[in-house]
Amino acid sequence: MARNAGIQIGELARRSGCNVETVRYYERIGLLPTPARTAGGYRLYETADLRRLMFARRARELGFTLEEARTLMALSTHNVRSACAEVRQLAADHLAVVRAKIADLQTIEGVLADAVLRYDVDELPGCPLIKTLSEEVLPTTELPADAG
Repeated sequence: MARNAGIQIGELARRSGCNVETVRYYERIGLLPTPARTAGGYRLYETADLRRLMFARRARELGFTLEEARTLMALSTHNVRSACAEVRQLAADHLAVVRAKIADLQTIEGVLADAVLRYDVDELPGCPLIKTLSEEVLPTTELPADAG
């Protein structure tokens, strides 16, 4: 593939839907390769960098970590069946995490809905949410430490 060095960082950010600081960060952590520079020091990216950046952005939108995005990017260059199996496992693991988060959010939604309902029916004196937050254990279930 011919090198297409000539996309400045602002244009790369615009085309990818990322901000300039994200591009710089991805470069610092090695998610994007170090670009060529002009005599004046401006970064010049390639079309391949735009594709990598968009791939990473879409992976992040699906909730994958940066390390998972890096792994997926590396696996995307393989055309072997084993790479596809690794991608499937990564997706299955991520799906389990997403489902756990959904369950946590449903619990949170129930607690908040109950608190709001108590405001509406004026069931308790004082502030129902403050009372809920002051309890040792949340009314419906105890949330995991990392849920909030």
